[in-house]
Amino acid sequence: MIASMTGYGKSVLELPEKKITIEIRSLNSKTLDLNTRIPSYYREKELEIRNIISEKVQRGKVDFAMQVELNPAARTQKLNADLIKQYIVDFKQITPDVSEADLLPVVMRMPDVMNFSQEDLSDEEWSAIRETVIEAINALNTYRADEGAVLEKELTSYVENILQLLTQVDQFEGERIVTIKERFTKRLEELKAEIDQNRYEQEMIYFLEKLDITEEKVRLKNNCEYFIQQINEEGSNGKKLGFISQEIGREINTLGSKSNHADMQKIVVQMKDELEKIKEQSLNVL
Repeated sequence: MIASMTGYGKSVLELPEKKITIEIRSLNSKTLDLNTRIPSYYREKELEIRNIISEKVQRGKVDFAMQVELNPAARTQKLNADLIKQYIVDFKQITPDVSEADLLPVVMRMPDVMNFSQEDLSDEEWSAIRETVIEAINALNTYRADEGAVLEKELTSYVENILQLLTQVDQFEGERIVTIKERFTKRLEELKAEIDQNRYEQEMIYFLEKLDITEEKVRLKNNCEYFIQQINEEGSNGKKLGFISQEIGREINTLGSKSNHADMQKIVVQMKDELEKIKEQSLNVL
């Protein structure tokens, strides 16, 4: 079964002193293009987080975000005494007549006069965060699987349309050969040239053999069936489907170049239209 590269996952961890929200989004990309936004307090675990994502997400343009909301009780406040003293000295130089006691309320509103610190990251907290990260990734992959089911139906429909169009080619093959022979005969009559009838028949047979599309029809049918088979197999991926769609396109193009028939050309154009839809959707397959 196939999965989409587009997806979204979210998980929330509630701790006594903080709330941690993990969000992960993914879009199309040929490789894993990972961007992370992690608070500095947890930056030491960034490499491990990246490894977890790489192992479970595989491919896509992935944005990972960790948001932390601290409860007031989780913050340890300390006065930055040296900075407060320096602020008072600076203010006294500007307003020497104002007492330090009167300046203190103003100084306390200045930046960085209070230091907020947290305890070091514990193993228990990191273990809980790690599980939350995995939960968000699992939610992302569930989303991708659901999107993949929709993609599967669409891709199967497009391929079946090509197979159905292929069956319409047969009705024009006999007419196509007759039309080609008549065109050559008419041209020779216009030239009023004497020809060796045996040689003419040999050349005609050789020419018609070059225009024979039996092999192209067989290969096109096989490639379409192989495409559907790969969609339904476990571990199928967009790159493989892209390669198969290239083979399908090669056979359709050869059919078009050999057709020499207006109605067959119209069928080929319709096939190409379905193939473009396949190529576009295959780019979104994981």
